[in-house]
Amino acid sequence: MGVPPVRGSHPRVPSRRLGEPAVLSGSGSRPRGIVTALRPLASSDAPAIRRIYSGTAVTFLGRPEMTDPEAEEYVVRVREWAAADPIEQYILGVDIGGDLVGVVKLGRRPGGHGRLSYVVRGDCWDRGYATSAVRDLVVFAFTTAGLESLGAKHHPGNPASGRVLTKAGFTRLGIRHGMIEYHLTDRP
Repeated sequence: MGVPPVRGSHPRVPSRRLGEPAVLSGSGSRPRGIVTALRPLASSDAPAIRRIYSGTAVTFLGRPEMTDPEAEEYVVRVREWAAADPIEQYILGVDIGGDLVGVVKLGRRPGGHGRLSYVVRGDCWDRGYATSAVRDLVVFAFTTAGLESLGAKHHPGNPASGRVLTKAGFTRLGIRHGMIEYHLTDRP
């Protein structure tokens, strides 16, 4: 099982191919030389998935922490979805130097639209990992997955998620059903 390669790039997102490492450099708490990559989940990822869906990371997700059995079931389900034809839901791990620190999701909707979401382990916040992963997923969505527009949302109490989406090119639309909604089209 593999993720198809990204063809091309998106004009509003810095160019990088899915799965290729990105070197993040910055100031403050962002470490230099961090390598990030998106990858399919492996059956051995269940313990890492449980760690991702725990602690502060679930604060704004509207769900409790994931249990060990739930994490194992989640990985099995994600691997089944990845083997489907056509794929309606892409779920990829955010890998930092061999450490699975998050998950990005891309669901297909009617009319060439997709919904993007992500979660990063609480101890890995504020390091640029979510922004890098979302930018990669945007390129993947508009090239390999062939989508024309994307939507995303976040809890109003989590402004950091809004900053991630804005850095990835999304435009804030407003509040809908208590969540802040964002949109991004394939056209610059």
